[in-house]
Amino acid sequence: MNVLVVCTGNICRSPVAERVLAARLASAGLGDVIVSSAGTAALAGQPMTPQAAAQALRFGADPAGHASRQLTERLVEDADLVLTATRAHRAEVAELVPRAARRAYTLREFARVLDFLSADGALEPPAAAAGSRLQQATDAAARSRGFAPPPSDPNDDDILDPYRAPDAVYDEAGRLIDDAVDRIVSALAAPSVSGGRSAT
Repeated sequence: MNVLVVCTGNICRSPVAERVLAARLASAGLGDVIVSSAGTAALAGQPMTPQAAAQALRFGADPAGHASRQLTERLVEDADLVLTATRAHRAEVAELVPRAARRAYTLREFARVLDFLSADGALEPPAAAAGSRLQQATDAAARSRGFAPPPSDPNDDDILDPYRAPDAVYDEAGRLIDDAVDRIVSALAAPSVSGGRSAT
């Protein structure tokens, strides 16, 4: 199971979400999912910004070794699930590979849909590998997307861009990523497994 996380430059939001999601999945026993990231307007080979790296560390992930890369059609085609920072990024993914629209969500949207499915009892943990667990959830989300209650404000499905912004904006973006990842992993994990939320 391959998950691709997308933002603009691939140096702030998407690498933080990638590393935190991978770390939390592994902590919850769901480590057979491959998580990577890319940017819609990335300058290849750049590390995370220092503020983004600090956010990754804060939420229990290792920022070392990240190198930004440009989003490509091939990356989207190879992904079983695409999670984006904003609705605009999701639209760019769908424009690049139209058939990927069914498996592309903003990070916060996917968390919201899984919350709905969990409350509805539609995510009973199977006796299968973690990748199958995420695939089951992705398939269920695609079927139920239109039934999940929408956010009161459409902007609530987005994560604000902290690039070149004050530290407070990085803190808020990190908080939103942390919350969404925690909800996703909690929905995927068996009831006896913690979602792995870090202290903030």
